[in-house]
Amino acid sequence: MKRKLSSEATAAWIRLMRVPSRVLDCVEQDLKKAGFPPLAWYDALLELSRAPSGELRPVELERQMLIPQYSTSRLIDRLVDEGLAARRECKIDKRGQFVEITEAGRELQKRMWSAYSAAIDKHVGSKLSDAEAAKLCGLLDRLGCSCSDAKSESKGDTKNETRATPARDGAVAR
Repeated sequence: MKRKLSSEATAAWIRLMRVPSRVLDCVEQDLKKAGFPPLAWYDALLELSRAPSGELRPVELERQMLIPQYSTSRLIDRLVDEGLAARRECKIDKRGQFVEITEAGRELQKRMWSAYSAAIDKHVGSKLSDAEAAKLCGLLDRLGCSCSDAKSESKGDTKNETRATPARDGAVAR
């Protein structure tokens, strides 16, 4: 016997669709007010800085960030133009390339963390107790948003995860 969709589940769905974009918009505005580039720049620089050698293939960066290929290409172009990343030819596969974070990219990512962490605190941390935040994480995990689910969906690639909770130092706790 099929269960009828409740009005509560519908209301939860509506909020689940609206809240993330609203919170992200607020965080983006706070970064802009602080004179920083968009959050995607931070995310890309963070992923590059976390890579063992500070470099990733564009497709790996795309997978890590969960954004479309065309967005990744434009983002890489902008990072390279600003001197925050550099392209490097793959010695094994001459057609392939790597994107490598530069020292300027590492410095910007670290500087951005102060504004980013303040925005997270302002728009999430100040509105939820630690217990409420943990409960929200548990509820989202039940909906399939947990890192372990994202890992298993990514062909066994343990690095391909959704944007997770940033730790205090700007590294994302995954």
